[in-house]
Order: sequence, then structure tokens, then C-alpha cells
Amino acid sequence: MTPSLDELPQRLRAALVIAGFTHDGVAEVLGPVAQEALGRNETTPGLRRTGGGWPLETLIRLFLLQAPVELAAATRALPGLVDRLAAEGFLEQTVGEVAARLDVRPYTADDEHLWVVSDLTPGLDGGSSRVGPDHVLGISSASTSLAQLTLREPVGRSLDLGTGCGVQALHLARHSASVVATDVNRRALRLARFNLGLNDVTTPVDVREGSFFEPVAGERFDLIATNPPFVISPATDERLVYRDSGLPGDRVVEDIVRRAPDHLTDGGWCQVLANWVIADGVPWEDRIAGWVPEGTDAFVVQREVVDPATYVELWLKDAGLHGAVDYLVRYDTWLSWFDDQGIEAVGFGWINLRRSGGSRRELLAWPYDVEQPIATAIGEWARAGDATVDLDSRLVVRPDVRQETAGAPGAADPETVVLRQQRGLRRARQADTVEAALVGACDGELSVGQILDAVAQLLDLDPQQARDTYLPVARELVAEGFLQA
Repeated sequence: MTPSLDELPQRLRAALVIAGFTHDGVAEVLGPVAQEALGRNETTPGLRRTGGGWPLETLIRLFLLQAPVELAAATRALPGLVDRLAAEGFLEQTVGEVAARLDVRPYTADDEHLWVVSDLTPGLDGGSSRVGPDHVLGISSASTSLAQLTLREPVGRSLDLGTGCGVQALHLARHSASVVATDVNRRALRLARFNLGLNDVTTPVDVREGSFFEPVAGERFDLIATNPPFVISPATDERLVYRDSGLPGDRVVEDIVRRAPDHLTDGGWCQVLANWVIADGVPWEDRIAGWVPEGTDAFVVQREVVDPATYVELWLKDAGLHGAVDYLVRYDTWLSWFDDQGIEAVGFGWINLRRSGGSRRELLAWPYDVEQPIATAIGEWARAGDATVDLDSRLVVRPDVRQETAGAPGAADPETVVLRQQRGLRRARQADTVEAALVGACDGELSVGQILDAVAQLLDLDPQQARDTYLPVARELVAEGFLQA
């Protein structure tokens, strides 16, 4: 019996489960060398390991390696589904062979096996593969980065703004009472709905068509997660909806930052993965801080800075244009536009907004390794900012903080003392003798005032001056996560 469209996601899921087509199953078959090669868009090592013809190997060759397979092998791997999947645009049949027209990819989230359908990965094995304007991106470094950034406490309503194939909606549905997922790309919305069914999502997810906040006008959410089309380009070419907003510069990110708080409940969060312009003579922190409305806390982390040439190369290749006859013209046009706009570089990172009624701001350049998922550290940042620290506070050093010293061998005192976190953002800060002593004594027994008085007596300092100077330091140490209130 041919499955109806409503039954197709469940039938496909059953076939994938029976074949063992999971993230772990694929990794076991491919092995680390072929797996890493596939991450570089090279399929030859994977093809060498999947020639046996059993269902898992067939699915890997078909959907991940984009290699045609024999019709008989496809029928064994997808019993009763080949004709219907071809009719729905998942597969293409020729005489005796089947090829994939869409990517079906295993994915894991908190030890749960998921699958994501999207358009095929372009540019495998160095081939020229120009993507269309309504291309639907699948699992990417951007989507996994946003998933690791997003807070996972239970919430009421969540919004996946610009859902694409629905990756963030799948995550949000695990800890939200209801989810709204929006996109302007109708093909993306179709695949997002299919992916929700494919993964047997029972949380209500309302998939809506529309641009940015238009589909949710007047509505509020406890959590908004978005990886908007943030590519900074002259917009002279065909627009790729998944990455190009059609707005100039980084206006799309600015508009989201300015408008998102109006769609948040009190205490609600908006978390954005974004690019932003670093303009000649203008600190990046000042530009972004100027977008944040009053009554909103902002924690912005700049993870990477790239020069214009590197940036242009990245996105021309992403569009499948590397090696095209007009590649050099496009490259030069884009760089000329950057020059005209006074763009010195492009920043990439995280923008976290909380509708708090306050105006706490931290804009941090932090390109170093962090613990993933980083969402826990974002929540800790908010709780630390809410803490009241005064001379009567009894603080505790965070368990993962370590003190590092450097100096000449045999010296009585170290030349430098560095406090370093082992978890979360893994921040580090240089400390003087008083600060190091303060942190070392914070075990919850003595108050900040008592510790500073004792240190002042030990180092022959004026007690009041020590309090005036180091109480603000204690607040910084709490805000940055070295001490806990």
C-alpha cells in the first residue's frame, strides 16, 4: 500500500530506525577517516567503506555521499517507500538506479536520535554546484552553534525565527510548552513540517510563513532563538534566502536586536547567532550597544573577526561560485563595496538579550575555546548579574577556578597571578595580591568586608581604601563568574 503524505514521515522514520541510520550507526560504518573526509565534502573514503549493499550502507551512499544506488538496494533499505519518495521529490529514479534529490541526515540532541531533511550539500568532491535562491540549508556549524547557545530551561512559548529546515524548532520543542516557527521560504516551511513529523514531535509547533516578526505581530515569547540571514554583502546578485536578508550591511541583525524585546515576556530571552560590521574608527562594542533598547540586558560575545577578503571568499564558495567564470568579478565587486562602506572587518558571535527592566551590558571579545554547550554559562551570567554584592556578602569561589602564577625561579613573590576558569567561557583575568587573596579566602565563612580588613592588616594597607577599591572588584568577580554569591 502506498503511504499517504501524512504517513510518509512515520514510515520513513521506521525504515531509518530499522536500518540503523543514526549518527552513531553512520559513524561506526564510516570510521573516523571517512567521517572527517565527509566533513570536508570529500566522499571517496566513505564510498570505499560502503560497498556491501546492506541497508545502512545504501542509505549512507544515497543520502550522505550523494551517490546513485541500485534500485534493488534502495528498495531493500526503504521498503515500500521508493516510489512515494520519488513522487514527493526526495528521490529520482532512472533505469535500475535511484539518486537522492534531498539530504536525509542523522542528528543527535541530548542522546536522542533525530533526522533532518534538507537540500543536498553543494560542492561535494570539489564539484561546481551553484545553489538556488530558495535553497534549504541542513545541519551546519551555524545551526549547531545556535543549538549549543540556546538556554534549555523549561519555558512556555518559544519562537524559532527563520526556522529553515526546522533544526532549532526540534530543539525548542523538547523544553517548551509550544513553539512558533517562521520563515519566508515556503520550501523551508514544507521541509520543517516534514521534519517535525519525521521526528514524531508531540509538542504543538505552529509553522508560519512570513518575514521576521511579521507573522507574530503583537505576540510575546519566553525564548526566541534565531540564526538570521546575516551575510553582509552588496546585494548585487541573486538573493539566497537562507543567508541574504536583502537589507544593507548588518541591518538585519540591528533590526532583530531593536525589535526582539517587544516580543519577549518579562525575563524572556532572545539569542542570536550573527555577523556584524566592524567599521573604520568605530569600536564594535559601541555599534551593537547602541542597538539595545532600554530595559534590556545584553551579553554579546565576539567569537571571531575576519578580514574582508576571507569573508568574501567564504560566502562565494558557500554559494557554489568558486571557479565560476564570473568569480573574480564578483570577488572584486564585493571588496570594492566593503571599501566604499568603510568596513574594516566582520565580527561573528553571539547576541543574548534579556527583557529584565534593567540595562546590564557586557560586550566581550573572546575568541578562545569554551565549554560546549555554552548555554549554561549564559544563564549563569544572568544570575550573577542579578546578585547583590556588598561588604556583608559571603562569597564562594567557583569550584573550577584555578590560580596560575609566573615569575623567576626562587622568587619570594610571583610576578603575575592569573585566575582562570576551567568551565563555561573559561575566562581568565590577571589579579594583584589583594584580589588573589580575596578570591582565595572566599569560602562562605567570612564576609567580603571581613576578608578585606584582614588582607589590609596583613599587607599594611588602609582598611577603608581597601574596601573602596576592592568591593567593586568583588562585584566584577561575581559578574564574571569567578565568585558566586
